[in-house]
Amino acid sequence: MKITVVGMGYVGLSNAVLLARHHDVVVLDIAPEKVASLNARRSPLHDIDIEAALADKALQLRATLDAGEAFAGADYVIVATSTNFDVATNKFNTSSVEAVIERVMEQGTQPITIIRSTVPIGFTQDMRAQYATDTILFMPEFLREGRALHDNLYPSRIVVGDVSARGQAIADMFSASAMARDIPVLLTGSTEAEAIKLFANSYLAMRVAFFNELDSYAAANALNARQIIEGVGLDTRIGTHYNNPSFGYGGYCLPKDTKQLLSHFEGVPQKMFTAIVEANPTRMDFIAYDLLRRGTKTVGIYRLTMKAGSDNFREASMLGVMERLQEAGVRVLIYEPLMATDNTSYGEVTHDLATFKSTADVIVANRIAHELADCRTKLYTRDIYGRD
Repeated sequence: MKITVVGMGYVGLSNAVLLARHHDVVVLDIAPEKVASLNARRSPLHDIDIEAALADKALQLRATLDAGEAFAGADYVIVATSTNFDVATNKFNTSSVEAVIERVMEQGTQPITIIRSTVPIGFTQDMRAQYATDTILFMPEFLREGRALHDNLYPSRIVVGDVSARGQAIADMFSASAMARDIPVLLTGSTEAEAIKLFANSYLAMRVAFFNELDSYAAANALNARQIIEGVGLDTRIGTHYNNPSFGYGGYCLPKDTKQLLSHFEGVPQKMFTAIVEANPTRMDFIAYDLLRRGTKTVGIYRLTMKAGSDNFREASMLGVMERLQEAGVRVLIYEPLMATDNTSYGEVTHDLATFKSTADVIVANRIAHELADCRTKLYTRDIYGRD
């Protein structure tokens, strides 16, 4: 079976590597350097499992810049292109997904198109109506940056926006390629599947925001946040998972998905989703205030990446904190090995950890790292558990 994957981000690449264990997979991308990297069996992004899997010669995997080559004879096309949130339109920019669908519809024989990009609720139904076809469906992904292949191999669930035998066949294809067994499978309508994705990520954002605001209260009143969090979490209805305070929810998905879901509530009474969206900048305000009231002259920002194992810092909460400090006139020195030192778009960057440690009056870290053990006396973090 030939499967074409469009897009080489975390979603596309992890899907491609997963399915190439049993199928002929072609990855289409517009970036020549990414295509060359994948064909040389080097991962264009940082994911330890993807990097290890690409060393496996048994993968039936190749990449191309040629759409004609990629789509010819494909049984399935998996769309995994970016859908950034556009503040001007107050919704996702789905132009890249629409362009792929249009190109697929031009084929003589139409493959099944599986949208794995996150899209607005109702998007798939609109595409089906526009092209008068039922060959387009939505399948949400539930992946973590840096662990994308792992979360495909050991998925929490498989959701397919198609209740027919075709939807079951797609679920079976992904289940057979996974390492886990007895994976929960849910077949739904495509619109319900789109809603599952946005509501799931908004719940995660809500949980992050809850424990962050608990932590803000504890810090403002000189209370032990860990004791409060542990006492709250001992209620089995709440649990002790996903409860580690941070500078805010960030990364590529949660900020944009919460905003997109909020936009769908026009005409529907709600308060919670507005609060979830507004809680994030409020947390960054508090963190910046907590730092500024110390009168620090030079603040060291330790890493911009959202989490260990990721090479992405788009929408990182650390950026929001840093911007607030810079606006207040504080000198900010960034230690980020993944950013060129001549990149001044974010400020002053260094790769010299020793100089970074000695120059900064306080070192701000969203997550504690072993290499900061010798400067704990000037370390500022809200990381309680040293995880997540």
